[in-house]
Amino acid sequence: MTLLAIDWSSILVKAGQFILSFSILVVLHELGHFLPARWFKCRVEKFYLFFNPWFSLFKTKKGDTEWGIGWIPFGGYVKISGMIDESMDKEQMKLPPQPHEFRSKKSWQRLIIMLGGIIVNILLAIVIFIGIMWYWGEEYVPNQNVKYGVYADSLARKMGIESGDKLVSIDGKSIDNFNTIGSEIALSDAKNVTVNRNGNELELKIPEGFVNDLNKSRLNGFIEPRVPYIIDSVSPQCKIISGSILKGDQVIAVKDSSIQYLNEYFELKKGMTKTPLKITLLRNGKDTIQTKVELNENGLMGVSSKTIEEMLGTTVKKYTFLQSISVGTKKCFSTLNKYVTSLGQLFKGKVKAQDSLGSVFSIANTFGGIWHWQSFWTLTAIFSIILAFMNLLPIPGLDGGHALFTLVEMITGRKPSDKFMEYAQTVGMVLLLGLMAYALGLDIWRWFK
Repeated sequence: MTLLAIDWSSILVKAGQFILSFSILVVLHELGHFLPARWFKCRVEKFYLFFNPWFSLFKTKKGDTEWGIGWIPFGGYVKISGMIDESMDKEQMKLPPQPHEFRSKKSWQRLIIMLGGIIVNILLAIVIFIGIMWYWGEEYVPNQNVKYGVYADSLARKMGIESGDKLVSIDGKSIDNFNTIGSEIALSDAKNVTVNRNGNELELKIPEGFVNDLNKSRLNGFIEPRVPYIIDSVSPQCKIISGSILKGDQVIAVKDSSIQYLNEYFELKKGMTKTPLKITLLRNGKDTIQTKVELNENGLMGVSSKTIEEMLGTTVKKYTFLQSISVGTKKCFSTLNKYVTSLGQLFKGKVKAQDSLGSVFSIANTFGGIWHWQSFWTLTAIFSIILAFMNLLPIPGLDGGHALFTLVEMITGRKPSDKFMEYAQTVGMVLLLGLMAYALGLDIWRWFK
């Protein structure tokens, strides 16, 4: 791989979406701690987006609080006086408690402060899903519209699916939304799928370990709808050596090999870069055009095809604002349920940690190479749910760990000592930093691999 072969524009778009999404989530999460802390008259010393060891990209002080932006995009924090947190300010804890400190507040007040970020993230996800349902509604490709059948990639062929098959049901449950087939199989612990092959229905058993393979590939290498390769636009960067390419042309042959579908084109020109490619086009449904075009360093012609949605058609469910409140709220908690289910598969050994975990680079890579607002807000809502759930885990160093110790105090009437909280915080931070380093290492390994 060379630097020139990297699609930098796509990477920049992904990075921009990730930074914006992550900034929204972190700032609002920390605001969920900041506001109740101020309501209960705690002094908040710092409010930071991203971490700032040694220096800050930006900082300013207003009142008692230093507001800033750090340079490590792994999260953010608020430093509340008298609280044992990631700053590990032991000197402050050696002094007698002050009225403005976190440790001086009643247990129920401290519990609200600690759970504030989690509550805000859940509310944010609900609000975003409501907005998506109201503004865009739900649009998807109905399974019945996949009239050309599917292209079966390596994972699908492992299951016994063949290109041209039409998927009918999963464990006897009919399929409505084609786009959810992969996730349904992965999350429902499905045992078989039924396909229509040349008019005959066949039941295919899902092999052992398939869910892990599907999860490892991030649902890639499975199936996609087969569609003809019809040109939608030709960019100025397209280098045509001979012939011509027009909007509406259909690619019907590559290197003298006939093709019907888009995936066949990619199979035939796999591995080709910076080289002339001979293609045959069908124009106006009747004229055959011979064209030669030079592929760029990424192996692309510099043209775009009609989308699957355009060629197969979609179903759009529109909702009123009141309907969106109900649908958006259900969407939030169904997403949470799917995430918890996926974690359950991890602990049950159905998927491997090294195939599932990822750092901020994996998260950033989930955003598309083209800025699409509906996808951006959908992913932001999903990550808001994940952030809320992960922070709720009863691990020292996370909000859930602090909340657990506070609940124990409320039940037993005994407050853990500051020394115990310091040790717990240290253990929690070591665990979290170790997990982050492991996830980062996995991403680096995947990149080199």
